[in-house]
Amino acid sequence: MTELLDMAIKAHGGMDRWTEILSIDLKLSIGGGLWQHKGLPEGLDGVHMHIKAHQPSVIITPFGDARTVGHFATSGHFTPERVWIEDPSGNLISELQMPRESFSGHEFITPWNKLQELYLTSYALWNYLATPFLLAGPGFETEEIEPHEENGETWRRLAVRFPAGIPTHSPTQTFYFGQNGLLHRLDYDVDIAGGAPGAHYCFDHKSFGGIIVPTLRRVVTRSSKGADLSGPTGVLVRISDVVIQ
Repeated sequence: MTELLDMAIKAHGGMDRWTEILSIDLKLSIGGGLWQHKGLPEGLDGVHMHIKAHQPSVIITPFGDARTVGHFATSGHFTPERVWIEDPSGNLISELQMPRESFSGHEFITPWNKLQELYLTSYALWNYLATPFLLAGPGFETEEIEPHEENGETWRRLAVRFPAGIPTHSPTQTFYFGQNGLLHRLDYDVDIAGGAPGAHYCFDHKSFGGIIVPTLRRVVTRSSKGADLSGPTGVLVRISDVVIQ
């Protein structure tokens, strides 16, 4: 583990606290230009997410085209090998096996169906809530690279290669940490959206159960000239009502 990653883990609550956690429950709203391009302009508004801390497993309620059966909510379920939607009695409504394969040949404007939306949203939020602790796991390769100047601040940068088998946006990503160790930005290419390059900014860090969580996230496009902060918002994530168990 690099000194920078060790500092970041301590700043976000420490590895001892993280290893005690079983799950994270939260309220989520997500949308933006990416959702518009994918034919899902409504995004997800005020849904409940149940995320297992140490493995990629997520439940979103309500979720699906109908969202309710009678007065009860349908739910979306995620594992890397399968996503599916259940009715309130646990009966299967629809499913997609090996969901990542379904994105083969996709471009940025290729529409998604609801099961593909479920896959992207679930693995992304699992990544975001498990960072930076996830990066200390087996198979991750980390290296501190040259710092970055932005908004009059100097952010230290960690280049990360993810191991095969971890569902994530792209195998290589760059994480930007402030002098206090908190995550301010991460860069990646969204492989399942045609490799769209994103600069993902983190704001409004708050403590929940001893873990620091950025509760507002904005993703903009990125080019060789840097992040396009004055351009449209590709993704906007708002997190609230976080409960650590």
